[in-house]
Amino acid sequence: QVQLVESGGGLVQAGGSLRLSCVASGTFLNIDEMGWYRQVPGKQRELVASITSGGSTNCVDSVKGRFTISRDNAKNTVYLTMNSLKPEDTAVYYCQADVRHWGGAVYGYWGQGTQVTVSL
Repeated sequence: QVQLVESGGGLVQAGGSLRLSCVASGTFLNIDEMGWYRQVPGKQRELVASITSGGSTNCVDSVKGRFTISRDNAKNTVYLTMNSLKPEDTAVYYCQADVRHWGGAVYGYWGQGTQVTVSL
């Protein structure tokens, strides 16, 4: 069993910053790609940023230059540092991880989500 637990969400004014964290726990070999997604009511969940185990990153155009994804492999943790936040960044943010189990099988897991609200 693998659990992903997010933290760091909250209410912030436009232009402010937040840092999200997601810790993976359980029994597994290692974690391949990790990512952050977000979802607003009535819309599909969208990828915000992802990072491979080797540190290669990718992010959606709307957050480039403002959000940074990073990870600490030793701690099985991924971070999303969000600067210059805008009201349109308001969403529930979800952590996702592709976890490699003993025997080689890889399964995807999701966290429970953390609310980020950006006010004017």
